Amino acid sequence: MIPGSSYKHTQTAPLGILLFALGVGMFVGAWFVRDDPVAVWVLPIMALLVCVFAFSFQHLTVEDEGDRLAVRFGPLPLFCKRIAYGQIQRVEADRTTLVDGWGIHYVPGRGWTYNLWGFDCVKLTLNGRMLRIGSDDVENLLVFLRSKTGGEG
Repeated sequence: MIPGSSYKHTQTAPLGILLFALGVGMFVGAWFVRDDPVAVWVLPIMALLVCVFAFSFQHLTVEDEGDRLAVRFGPLPLFCKRIAYGQIQRVEADRTTLVDGWGIHYVPGRGWTYNLWGFDCVKLTLNGRMLRIGSDDVENLLVFLRSKTGGEG
């Protein structure tokens, strides 16, 4: 990657498909409990919410926006994080754990994680706080971020 160049990478994964299957299963479950006056309303509403989340977690795009990095789930853009390059103190390759999970999670002592699938990530230290960005393009993202922040770490 050439210093000063732009970066955009989109990772796709089956997380959205798995969530969508769960939502469909909940709709089917609602059919079987249609005699229960509470479940007949609760399950379809929950299923609809799960399907909306499924559509929101089809892919994860990490993109340069000039003075900041954007981390966006999509195609339904409900979840987006923007990080100013000036906030980044350290950049390093890392791995998430099962505790960090997939999606967007906060774990005390480990910080925030934005991850779609897999365990490879870039760990950013932002004013003492940690943020992990999952990626299947860790090496290129590291090179790009180091060129924007001016250092190895």
